[in-house]
Amino acid sequence: MNQVLQEQKSPSSFALGKYLISPLARMSAPGVYHASVSIRSGRGRASHDRVFRFLPQFSSLESACSYAAEQGRAWVVSPAR
Repeated sequence: MNQVLQEQKSPSSFALGKYLISPLARMSAPGVYHASVSIRSGRGRASHDRVFRFLPQFSSLESACSYAAEQGRAWVVSPAR
């Protein structure tokens, strides 16, 4: 049996310095969400995009996206990249 997974992009993408942070959440089962974040820099052919997926499970889309946004913000401001 194939399970249909829905990926939903949060409308709360935001810029931080030269980066565009886009929190994402994916429903893996009814009431279970997994968070990920896209961190993009540059433009056009010179753009670079990193996507991080996280292990914690969340009970709502909002909490998954909030966690992803926090992790993206922490990655950008972290001096150890």
